[in-house]
Amino acid sequence: MDKDKVNLFKAYNMLLYFSGSMIMNSPTEECIVDFWTSGSLKKLPVKSSNPRFINAASVLRQSCEDKNLCRKMLNEDYLRLFDKNGSGLVPALGSHYKSHNAVFHESPDEFYRSYGWQPEIKPDIPADHLGIELLFLTRLTDRYMQLDDEPSCREMRGEIKRFIDHHLLSWVPEWNEKIQANAHTLCYKGIATLIYACVEDIYAILS
Repeated sequence: MDKDKVNLFKAYNMLLYFSGSMIMNSPTEECIVDFWTSGSLKKLPVKSSNPRFINAASVLRQSCEDKNLCRKMLNEDYLRLFDKNGSGLVPALGSHYKSHNAVFHESPDEFYRSYGWQPEIKPDIPADHLGIELLFLTRLTDRYMQLDDEPSCREMRGEIKRFIDHHLLSWVPEWNEKIQANAHTLCYKGIATLIYACVEDIYAILS
């Protein structure tokens, strides 16, 4: 694989690590300093022509201008939207949406096992949590970047697209709509759209 494409996948993986951690864990001061205060989100490592990506980048650039107020608002939004002890308005769980979508063919657990992957997570976080599914996607693209023969690359491209079809694009669009309707912060609106856009972009690159 050429160097430019490797760098592109690495950049998308960085965005998925960041956005997945913001969905799986309550935002920390370190996260806010690293991604907002330092200006990282004003210069995203990817240039994409995807209108959804462009929109996400624009929203994130306008978000979190006051570090102290931002952390308070982000934590409140996190509890409202995702936390099991909060109201849980928009669960980040595929199983919450899969009953409405016939594309859901198998549990992500089966996919994880087929690659010998056991996510090291808190016991109360299900395998179909968005943060876990995004982490697994980065593992698949990492493996893809290490391949050097076309038959193996072709097979891995098909596997990554199958995972995206069955376990991300089958429910993330609906989840994103609910985030746009229920999130109070631009941060979470932007992060949800960024996740959707990055998954779409990776799929398109592999097609």
